[in-house]
Amino acid sequence: MRNRIRRLLLTAGLPALVAMTAWASEGGPEGISGGGFGMTHRMMVLALQLGVILFVAKLSAGLFEKIRLPGVLGEIAGGVLVGPYMLGTVPLPSLPGGLFPLNGEFPISPELYGFCSVAAIVLLFGAGLETNVPLFMRYSFAGCMVGLGGVLLSFVLGDFTAVWFSHLMFPEPVGFFSPPALFLGVMSTATSVGITARILSEKGKIDSPEGVTILAGAVIDDVLGIVLLAVAMGVVTASRATGSIDWGHIGVISAKAVCIWLAATVLGLAASHRISFLLKLFRARRTIAIMALGMGLILAGLFEEAGLAMIVGAYVMGLSLSRTDICHLVKEKLDPISAFLVPIFFVVMGMLVDVRLIASSSVLAFGGVYTAIAIAAKVFGCAAPAMTCGFNTRGALRVGAGMLPRGEVALIVAGIGLAAGVVGKEVFGVGVLMTLITTIIAPPLLLVLLRGERQGVRRRAATGDKAPIRFTLPSQEAIDVLNARIREIFEDDGFFVHTLDRSGEIFQMRKHDSVITLRHEGRDVLFDCGEKDRSFVRTAVLEVVSDLRRLASQLAKPIDRGMLAASMSRDTGGTMPSQALSAHIDPSVLEPDLTGNSKEEIITELIRLAANSGLISDTATAKDAVMARESAGSTGMQHGIALPHGKTAAVDQLACAIGLKPEGLNFDSLDGEPSRIFVLVLSPEDVTGPHIRFLSTISQVLDAECRAALLKCKTPEEMYALLSGG
Repeated sequence: MRNRIRRLLLTAGLPALVAMTAWASEGGPEGISGGGFGMTHRMMVLALQLGVILFVAKLSAGLFEKIRLPGVLGEIAGGVLVGPYMLGTVPLPSLPGGLFPLNGEFPISPELYGFCSVAAIVLLFGAGLETNVPLFMRYSFAGCMVGLGGVLLSFVLGDFTAVWFSHLMFPEPVGFFSPPALFLGVMSTATSVGITARILSEKGKIDSPEGVTILAGAVIDDVLGIVLLAVAMGVVTASRATGSIDWGHIGVISAKAVCIWLAATVLGLAASHRISFLLKLFRARRTIAIMALGMGLILAGLFEEAGLAMIVGAYVMGLSLSRTDICHLVKEKLDPISAFLVPIFFVVMGMLVDVRLIASSSVLAFGGVYTAIAIAAKVFGCAAPAMTCGFNTRGALRVGAGMLPRGEVALIVAGIGLAAGVVGKEVFGVGVLMTLITTIIAPPLLLVLLRGERQGVRRRAATGDKAPIRFTLPSQEAIDVLNARIREIFEDDGFFVHTLDRSGEIFQMRKHDSVITLRHEGRDVLFDCGEKDRSFVRTAVLEVVSDLRRLASQLAKPIDRGMLAASMSRDTGGTMPSQALSAHIDPSVLEPDLTGNSKEEIITELIRLAANSGLISDTATAKDAVMARESAGSTGMQHGIALPHGKTAAVDQLACAIGLKPEGLNFDSLDGEPSRIFVLVLSPEDVTGPHIRFLSTISQVLDAECRAALLKCKTPEEMYALLSGG
């Protein structure tokens, strides 16, 4: 029945779809595009534009990262290059106005700006998800003071810059509440801590007093900046409606903006676990993330309807989910969407820049003054409150420099003002110029201030944190097995597990209000968690260790290793050419006449051979690794071949040494025959693939003909010629 209905719908719907497509391509009865082009043509242009934008974003970001500049600056620069004010209007076949033609007063098409609007929502939704509410509460006072000081001083000085220096760019004087002045003030308040957080993380300062204060202050910056944007938009709307500034109306608008934001934030945080419970009813993790983003889009639309910016609603929804156990799951699953949309946003922001206006003397003069004042306002506006909260001068300047870079929020504010017709292209260009300069100078300034081990606080306060639970394991393999099994146990118990770093070495498990971090230092596995979860962690580790011991005892039972070795011997015939060995051997690691008379002496001799060639940094450590592998089971194979090997920190890449003892030596081989060809292989502890591949290659190269010829070699050069295919 269902298939019959489906066929009926297809039969009836396909002609209708074809007719609608043809109608749209002709522009409908009145021309949908309004410019002689139909809907199909406009969608074709949009597809081409998005494809070019993605290539430009990735190429330009990669280029800037290679010269140690933030990739976001490269995306903006790429947008400037291909935008409608430069290469975008170069005529193309079927596109006489170029791929990115000027569209009246606003330089990009409504379709492309629609993608930007969604990208801004996704960007701020993600920023809300990343907000650490407990961390913010813990450092709330210092963070509030720093954020509040930076926002107020930046807004006031940014606004007054337009008033004091209006003659440099504006045709007539502007007042404090004029739209350009308000938006210049709001743009200067933004802080983008992504670059700062990366520098702090690389320097190991992310958990320092300066680091957590910067992060907490950035939350205040974002919130107050968004509220100021809402107030500024309200003031502009009121002035347009009445023709004058009504102070009472401004107060109402400000109160409305603050009340709506506070009410939505409080309700969202209070109902966060209920929201999480509802989302978890969808079970599938990808579906949970998509539905969460859907809620963010809905709230963004409602906030716009209420007179606030859409990004305010997106941020509030992300903030509400930030304290739930699914927040990192949502962020992780939405990462492909963000990776697609966010670069489009920054490239299109670059397209809005009229380089001719920025290069003009008026914009450069005003932009230079505005940028200098914005830098001073943010640094001193944040540093002064920091000094009242226990930081010394150096620490306060670190906080100020960390809060200095502007970024996506400033560009979003500028883009909203330009799209609404509140500010002109000149003001937008000034905002972009300020964003570029502050983002470029902040990293080196912060690196200079972070040099040395001097504290940034006058007296370090006790944090009260408990020491992490620590377990020491014998090897990296044991750590990998423990990590995998622990994650399975936590997931089975209802925890959401995710990685905190790209290397996959730090994991966080969240369930309701329980947050447990799993990491390792060397051969130590550490768990950071609250008091109530410590017993659960110890019990879980004990269970895993018991399982591993039981597994080890089962593996200790005799297995048919001979069958495995025999299958390796059968897999010969040159499927891996001898030339593959030449990358790992040379005559200096080949010995045709070994003198050792025992397994240990042979291994010691081969290790010394590799060490003399500079391949091994610590012979004792390397020998311990090989002998430990021998104790787990002899590496004597069949047909007179022995493959002693191990994983050790004594090498940083695969190391090999090959020796011969034609008269043979008892090496506990699988077939009971003496071993005559010995191949030592050592690899780093954290690498597996090349190690296994090399052993597989050796087993295939050493066929009967090669073994017979190899045992007749009298010099290392003869051995090398044979093994390397010469």
